[in-house]
Amino acid sequence: MMLKKNVYEQIRDNNRKIWWLVFLFPISLIGFVGIFFGLAKWLFVPDEPSSLLSDFLSVVPWLTLLCLVLTLASVACGDKMMLSFAHATPCKKNNKDYAKIYRAVENVSLAAGLPMPKVYLIEDESLNAFATGFAPKTASIALTTGLIAQLEPLELQAVIAHEMAHIKNRDIRLNMYIITGIGVIGLVGEIILRTYGRSRGRSGKKSGIEVALLLTAFLFLLFRYFIAPFIHMAVSRNQEFQADATGSYFTRNPLALASALQKISKDPRVEVLDSSEQMSAACIYNPLKKVGSLLDTHPPVEDRINRLQAMS
Repeated sequence: MMLKKNVYEQIRDNNRKIWWLVFLFPISLIGFVGIFFGLAKWLFVPDEPSSLLSDFLSVVPWLTLLCLVLTLASVACGDKMMLSFAHATPCKKNNKDYAKIYRAVENVSLAAGLPMPKVYLIEDESLNAFATGFAPKTASIALTTGLIAQLEPLELQAVIAHEMAHIKNRDIRLNMYIITGIGVIGLVGEIILRTYGRSRGRSGKKSGIEVALLLTAFLFLLFRYFIAPFIHMAVSRNQEFQADATGSYFTRNPLALASALQKISKDPRVEVLDSSEQMSAACIYNPLKKVGSLLDTHPPVEDRINRLQAMS
């Protein structure tokens, strides 16, 4: 099966996607919230002088600063946030029980022409894995202990190659930007809602600023829970197909990955990730209970296996 794009073309495409997201995300958020900010004042506090254009311009500096902070947070500590959320712990190189993991990662790193990533373990009997980081030099791979215990050596190597493909294709940077950015937006929305949701002014009514903040929180949460799944679906599905193909190119063994995916699909759930839809996009297989929906961040495993078998 011929690939439409090679690895280097995929890297360039992903880098373009990253910069488009970095540029369009604050612009769309400023426009979306700014317009509704003006409408809120016009509808709820009509006695105060209000202009839709002036209200929009008044919030632009604050929203620009907010988006900049979110972007910098994603770049600076997004990988640490993801690893911490998954309760992942560093895999010590001198641990004899996991020596084969280091050998497998080193071998795949050499085949991929990438630096050796940091290796982390997730104490869970299920089978799953993910990669994170902003660049290959700072990348990390996290594997569940169940994956290590239940897969054959070639299958485990194929899974590692899949995650190394995400690093090679720069998918980790794009995923980290989306996951941490959306997560912080939802957190900010919930904080505003809890802070101002029950407050009252002297007259018993909310001030214009409070109404604007509550509306902003509502829009943040609307984005977090209803728009974000579409972003994940659009970005992640193509990434998984490409990582399957690129990882198989590293190992020259697509059937090993097909076999591994078959086993992983039977028990992919990682309990610590049950409450995080964002993190599911980074895993090799959706770790949430409900899979196969229209908005699933991963393609059907049958389609992935069929493509891998065709490659062989």
